[in-house]
Amino acid sequence: MDSALDRLDAAGFLQIWQHFDVDDHGYIEGTELDAFFQHMLETFGMKKEEITEDKIRRLRGRFMSAHDTAADRRLQIQELATVMLPEDENFLLLFRRETPLDNSVEFMRIWRSYDSDSSGYISAIELKGFLQDLFLQHTKSITPEQLEQYTDTMMKMFDKNRDGRLDLNDVARILDLKENFLLKFKMDACSQEDRKRDFEKIFAHYDVSKTGALEGPEVDGFVKDMMELVKPSISGTDLDKFRKALMGHCDINGDGKIQKNELALCLGLKLK
Repeated sequence: MDSALDRLDAAGFLQIWQHFDVDDHGYIEGTELDAFFQHMLETFGMKKEEITEDKIRRLRGRFMSAHDTAADRRLQIQELATVMLPEDENFLLLFRRETPLDNSVEFMRIWRSYDSDSSGYISAIELKGFLQDLFLQHTKSITPEQLEQYTDTMMKMFDKNRDGRLDLNDVARILDLKENFLLKFKMDACSQEDRKRDFEKIFAHYDVSKTGALEGPEVDGFVKDMMELVKPSISGTDLDKFRKALMGHCDINGDGKIQKNELALCLGLKLK
């Protein structure tokens, strides 16, 4: 089990946790605890037939006795993360719970406001402003001391070459965006009607402003997700090149936006 714990990171831990803490209370209790520990044993490679009530009880007792600090028969996410994750991953986990991001459009809107020269990097000073905006967006208060701590820790964790800046991929990993929305669809393996239905869902997801056209960060978010289908790690420069190509191909009326019918034509669809 210890070797499996070594492989666990913040993203993996949060995925397991959210399966049980569906209401996002930050704790699990009662029958959820037994189900949680059974799932943990399965995750760590134990076969279902090998998992007994006694093993679940012993595992639960081990964690509850050491980490149920409030003695309320609840297991807090902070209590469990402290023992199961390395310090850096524990920090990331708690940060992500404070600042969840639902889609790439939201991410790109914030990113563009700081990477104003489209260099594909932001400095430590820009990162501080980036993080402050993120907390404000989620109506969370943060002290100057906490902001300094977050910024310093992020730079230490992700600025591997110590040049004082982070790239697009670094910041995307910090924020841990939800799964690429486009992974839900296989538009080349459906009927024309299925493709049209999926297209409507895709366009509605990225048309956050509900204007009937993609513009600004909506185009960026769509481009980012499209590129990551074939190239998991992209740079800001890559994104800008593909964005320019997409706009050149799809922006038929030259208004700087991608209208719904324009994107449909680019994807080989004819809307009624």
